[in-house]
Amino acid sequence: MQRPTNVEEYLSWQDDRQRAALERLREVIRSAAPQATEGISYSMAAFKVGGKGLVCYAAFNDHYSLFPMSGQVVIDHAAELGPRATGKGTIRFSYDEKLPVTLVKKIVKARLAELDAKRAKTSRSR
Repeated sequence: MQRPTNVEEYLSWQDDRQRAALERLREVIRSAAPQATEGISYSMAAFKVGGKGLVCYAAFNDHYSLFPMSGQVVIDHAAELGPRATGKGTIRFSYDEKLPVTLVKKIVKARLAELDAKRAKTSRSR
């Protein structure tokens, strides 16, 4: 199985519908975390902060997903996610639905806060 080496390559492998959905999600994530850098993690498009995984996102045949890289963030927003299929650390979106921009930003910012708290805890214990 071929693995992407960068986000642009990953996106180029998607069909038009998938690429459009991922580009929109990418734009929303970037607006919520402008300090994040892009890369590939687990063979998916990803954003990182301070070398730590912030979120990943990927296209599939019948949906695309946001992976907050934190089961707790998904649990904390379960009521707002509504009937969307979720799993531990996974939020699925249908290609037919309008991306819930405010909710995605809220999830990304919650994940940023989680990473900040972990970083602060680590620096205090040194």
